[in-house]
Amino acid sequence: MDRITLTGLRARGFHGALPEERVLGQTFVVDVVLGVDTRAAAADDELSRTVDYGVLAEEVTAVVAGEPCRLLETLAQRVADRCLSHRLVREVRVTVHKPQAPIAVPFDDVAITIERTTTSSSDRSPA
Repeated sequence: MDRITLTGLRARGFHGALPEERVLGQTFVVDVVLGVDTRAAAADDELSRTVDYGVLAEEVTAVVAGEPCRLLETLAQRVADRCLSHRLVREVRVTVHKPQAPIAVPFDDVAITIERTTTSSSDRSPA
């Protein structure tokens, strides 16, 4: 399986368990690693035979900027579902970073990483 990686996608979202997080919002950072067979695209040198990472980047940031949720786990699942809705994506690893999490001690980052495959996703609508 080949890998397409997008690192450091940023979007403002209103996710969190605390009421002030859902009012004030904060920047979330997302990394995605897609499992895709890119041989056909490489052979034909044809964008339509792979995943357009520019389009995917816009979709991922739209998920982050979209409907609020309480948990990073939920946000990561929504991003994974969006990625897996592309018919050529067979698996995805999603990391959602919350660098401004409301933690009372010094820290660099809070993140969750999930891995999903086409058989573990709840949403496989074609894209």
